[in-house]
Amino acid sequence: MYEILIGLRYTRARRRNHFISFISFSSILGVALGVMALIVVLSVMNGFQKELRTRILGVAAHVQIEGAEGRLRGWQEVAATAATHPLTLAAAPYVQAQSMLTANREVRGVLVRGILPTEEEKVADFAGYMRTGGLADLRPGEFGLVLGVEVARALRVWTGDKVTVIAPQGMATPLGMTPRLKIFTVVGVFEAGMFEYDSGLALMRLEDAQRLYRLEDAVSGVRLKIADLFDAPRVTRDLAGMLRADVYLTDWTRTHANFFRAVQIEKNMMFIILSLIVAVAAFNIVSTLVMVVTDKEADIAILRTMGARPGSVMAVFIIQGALIGCVGLLLGVIGGVSLALNIDVVVPWIERLLGTQILSRDVYYISQVPSDLRWDDVLLVTGIAFALTLLATLYPSWRAARLQPAEALRYE
Repeated sequence: MYEILIGLRYTRARRRNHFISFISFSSILGVALGVMALIVVLSVMNGFQKELRTRILGVAAHVQIEGAEGRLRGWQEVAATAATHPLTLAAAPYVQAQSMLTANREVRGVLVRGILPTEEEKVADFAGYMRTGGLADLRPGEFGLVLGVEVARALRVWTGDKVTVIAPQGMATPLGMTPRLKIFTVVGVFEAGMFEYDSGLALMRLEDAQRLYRLEDAVSGVRLKIADLFDAPRVTRDLAGMLRADVYLTDWTRTHANFFRAVQIEKNMMFIILSLIVAVAAFNIVSTLVMVVTDKEADIAILRTMGARPGSVMAVFIIQGALIGCVGLLLGVIGGVSLALNIDVVVPWIERLLGTQILSRDVYYISQVPSDLRWDDVLLVTGIAFALTLLATLYPSWRAARLQPAEALRYE
């Protein structure tokens, strides 16, 4: 096909007008930078989303089974039934209630969760978040307490200190209703990296929580861990037909829906904004081809007089513009994928070069820039960039196809 040969020749040939060559180089560079920026930013956004999801689900449950009015009797039967689902990895009971903690004349409202340490470690990842102590230090009857690091900092306590827990249920006395108080010993401090948990969660032994909140042998519910966290909604629907009617099921996609939806919206907006970089580079291709068409009017006229059809002339310049876009696209994909896969090396090098820290430990819980390269994002970026560059070739090519040979050769 002579259209391909001519299009490639126009791209390789040294033009008399060096400005056109400069514009072509700028177009290639613009497409490459735009594609590279899109791939890197989407990978970093995916990395942050994955990191936050890991931190949240390291403390929260994939699926949660709650009893009516906050009480669930016979939790062993519920846990055994839930464990029969093929996607359920583990189940753990819990007691959950709002309480107030006081120490050193400081008061803090927290969510208290009563747990069985051996079972809780199967559904949560507290072992990786402990700053001091461990869940194994929560022994029945010893009234131990594991606090989030922000709670401990607010109360000015640490391992071995005493904390008074004020339960919402009152006691009837001759003087009226008085709050129920119990002194606990801090046996551990955890830092999950999420302010919601570090500043508002306290853990105690399940039996101690049942005594404190007068639940007898009942619990608040059962927490489940699923093999694939994205299957949590399907597991919830399946268990709804397997369990008794007096329980309420929810999963992490509902309890944290707004948070993850906000992260996804930010990712989509960044994708749209950075796509404009590729669009601007594509418009540079329009400028390049318009100047090439003007420079090659005599060649086009000669081709037409030799019998070339308008569609063939149009194909010549579409091939030339598409080649410019493909070169930039290839460079951008190679650069973006390489940078996304080595972001953990590049960012520390930039920090050492500039003498600063991009994510300071004093401000952010995530002190390293995470990256999660997904090939479906790479394919999406590649497809959109190629479509924009191909679209940019249509007008100059159409203009070249409409050129009349007599007009072009009048002054030759």
